[in-house]
Amino acid sequence: AVLAEPLVAEEHFDHEALVQLTHTTAESGLRIAVAMDHEVTGPGVHVEVESYPDQGRVTITSELARGERVRMVKFVSHAWSARRTPPAMRDQVAGELTLARESGWDGLVSEQRAYLDRFWAHADVTVDGDPEVQQAVRFALFHILQASARAEGTAIASKGLTGRGYDGHAFWDTEMFVLPVLTSVLPQAVADALGWRHSTLPRARERARQLGFAGAAFPWRTITGKECSGYWPAGAAAFHVNAAIARAAIGYIRANGNGEFERTVGLDLLVETARLWRSLGYFDERGTFRIDGVTGPDEYSALVRNDLYTNLMARENLDAAVAVVERHRYRMPDLGVTDEEVGGWRTAAARMYVPYDERRGVHPQSSGFTDRQVWDFVGTPPEHYPLLLHYPYFDLYRKQVVKQADVVLAMQWVPDEFTEEQRARNFAYYERLTVRDSSLSACSQAVVAADVGALDLAYDYLGETALIDLYDLEHNTSDGLHLASLAGIWIALVQGFGGARRRRTGLTFRPTLPRGIERLAFGVAAAGCRLRVQIEPTETRYHLVVGDELTVHHDGEPVTLHGNEVRVMPTVGPPAGPVVTQPAGRAPVRRRPGTGGRPSPAD
Repeated sequence: AVLAEPLVAEEHFDHEALVQLTHTTAESGLRIAVAMDHEVTGPGVHVEVESYPDQGRVTITSELARGERVRMVKFVSHAWSARRTPPAMRDQVAGELTLARESGWDGLVSEQRAYLDRFWAHADVTVDGDPEVQQAVRFALFHILQASARAEGTAIASKGLTGRGYDGHAFWDTEMFVLPVLTSVLPQAVADALGWRHSTLPRARERARQLGFAGAAFPWRTITGKECSGYWPAGAAAFHVNAAIARAAIGYIRANGNGEFERTVGLDLLVETARLWRSLGYFDERGTFRIDGVTGPDEYSALVRNDLYTNLMARENLDAAVAVVERHRYRMPDLGVTDEEVGGWRTAAARMYVPYDERRGVHPQSSGFTDRQVWDFVGTPPEHYPLLLHYPYFDLYRKQVVKQADVVLAMQWVPDEFTEEQRARNFAYYERLTVRDSSLSACSQAVVAADVGALDLAYDYLGETALIDLYDLEHNTSDGLHLASLAGIWIALVQGFGGARRRRTGLTFRPTLPRGIERLAFGVAAAGCRLRVQIEPTETRYHLVVGDELTVHHDGEPVTLHGNEVRVMPTVGPPAGPVVTQPAGRAPVRRRPGTGGRPSPAD
């Protein structure tokens, strides 16, 4: 938007019906090459070609009699790199043109169809009873595939390839929402995405040094690994981006076994993020490990003490780093890791402070959060949402008001840290404070609503997540799709109604269905195997599609499957959950069973 001439011409070339151009980006130095070639047939055809620094042109002329025709097939190839030389880029686009000409249109289409057939065989989610959600989840999976399959060493941007919103930057959304989906449907894309984060470690280490910490401090907003967030208050304190990266690595390792990724990229990421937490926190006089002055996922609170989500995710990060280092001790000298340092991580995890409000019987979002004044929701007019556009952050920071799931997000990703009773009380408490001024919130609220037995509400939140772009609910889809929210459709279905969780003990399920969905089927990857799950109101089928043996847990009961085996278990689901309310005017639109999921006119 602000660069008058973002591309600088480097070379141009033409020959016969072929033109090649090479440019570099003015600021970041990325090299971009494009080439086009043509096959032309017809009577008396004459072809002229010319090229200039910023333009290539092929002109075709022919005099045709009635009934005669000229046929042209045009081939175009693109390439980019931060490292390759101009001759290497030239060879790449020329080579791609040669391959395309040999394949022809039919060959290219056949290759694309075969790729997509393989993807849908693994990734497809079927939702019987709600055609809108069925359409939405397939729409979502296609765009997630499109944004990630050919990222090729770069970040998966928050808008994917669909618009200029956020200027192509990546946030924690990628690791926290998109990569868990890709772990099950396109695992190689997860390795590539985390490989990109790994490539930015030097900058993340430098950023940590600037802030006075050890390890790596990954940026809140970036393209190249450099922090690009200059406008959001307290963004530098949102260290939970580290936890999201570590969590994505942990999930990928659990799904794909202890392979090369764990020994290299995974180990490096977990070590450097663990170092950050140990450096960022401190032991108080009672020996409790605390982390102060951070901003959690809820952007309506900032610079808080002991953010619950951050502390719990840091604990998981520290524990995982200890476990992976112990499995690959031979790499400790390479990383400068000592037994004393590992012991420090273990102790910090064991003594992590987890705030709890005994009087109210809930977990505060952060130390002292439940003592704050509650936001005046009744006195807030509907047109004043989202609040960040109408009220100063100062006022938001000092009140009990939640932009997006925070404690609820913690219960989604580290459920074993809470009892069932605590999850139900926490969910009810934070429902009445959460205004969902972020598209990231509804899917997590759907997951935990299903977990605590509030199935109708979970179904409502699924609908909000599913339709955010198809119905342009936030009136900003023109800026690009909400890629994390698209991933949230899969998360709400698989984690919410499938009850799927990747725990240290393995893959667990607690299947249930809301009124309005008659059957739900999906695939997940676990321990190097591939499982297909089909949930119906009375029974759930587990089919081990790929792999020799896999043990999962169904409602707490271990189920061991062998190659191509199908096991049928009863669908029980959680007991009926609490009755909850939302802030005035912020309840999700009700979804009506038997109407295709559409809201009724009265709503």
